[in-house]
Amino acid sequence: MSSLSIANRQKHAAPSVSFEFFPPKSEAMAARLWETVQRLEPMAPEFVSVTYGAGGSTRERTHDTVKRIASDTALRPAAHLTCVSATKAEVLDVADSYAAAGVHHIVALRGDPPEGMGAAFAPHPDGFANSVELIEALSEAGKFEISVSCYPEPHPNSRGWDEDLAFLKAKQDAGAKRAITQFFFEPDTYLRFVEKARAKGITMPLVPGIMLQPNFAGLKRMAGMVQATIPAWLDRLYDGLDSDDETRDLVTATVAAELCHKLADEGVSDFHFYTLNRAGLALSTCRLLGMKPKPAQAA
Repeated sequence: MSSLSIANRQKHAAPSVSFEFFPPKSEAMAARLWETVQRLEPMAPEFVSVTYGAGGSTRERTHDTVKRIASDTALRPAAHLTCVSATKAEVLDVADSYAAAGVHHIVALRGDPPEGMGAAFAPHPDGFANSVELIEALSEAGKFEISVSCYPEPHPNSRGWDEDLAFLKAKQDAGAKRAITQFFFEPDTYLRFVEKARAKGITMPLVPGIMLQPNFAGLKRMAGMVQATIPAWLDRLYDGLDSDDETRDLVTATVAAELCHKLADEGVSDFHFYTLNRAGLALSTCRLLGMKPKPAQAA
């Protein structure tokens, strides 16, 4: 992409962005995460979210990460919270602990079973049956801003668009304020989804989730698990780059920024980046969108 075409692309106001992190599994990964947090903090995201592992397997690490972000940075953290392998009381105790730590934004999810994505979900006998019940309970508590997930393409457990959108509408009616999409690569995938959702009375913001995964083999595995379409042109872009990390990173940031630019042409102004705890890719993409770090505030 030439400098002229980049300049032409930056005709829109700088977007509002949010970043997603995953909790570290080792000291080395913790160091990388906190380097990423520190490097991305000056971009002043709307919020940053921290994921939960399948079956709540990273529950404590998620809690610790969210609370540290709240206490040690100026960022506004959003904690992922799921219904898996816990009673209603246990889940709401976790939510209350977040509120006590000053965290009032929750991404409410059903969550993946302990066996992983694709396995059958079985609610805890004393737990929430689904994300709508969790959203209702969080909304009733009156302490939280609630975000949820949505799929611009049919997901592995989809029963068709009518049921999928009815369930998303139920999340909105239960108290959700925004939905963040699963990743996708074609603007029309998102735009068609939004059109369907609006026709069903879904009025909350539908924030596009943008994947920053430079490992194409890993990307294909992730796409297979959630049934996200990998376009042929994307396969061709990464072909032959398995051992070329630098070029893969450049391709990844450029593809992500171009997708955001095309969506901005359609009036989209909010983007949620799946960072995979990699600061460089997120920063490169933000730069290509015309964003710059905010000046540090004087003490």
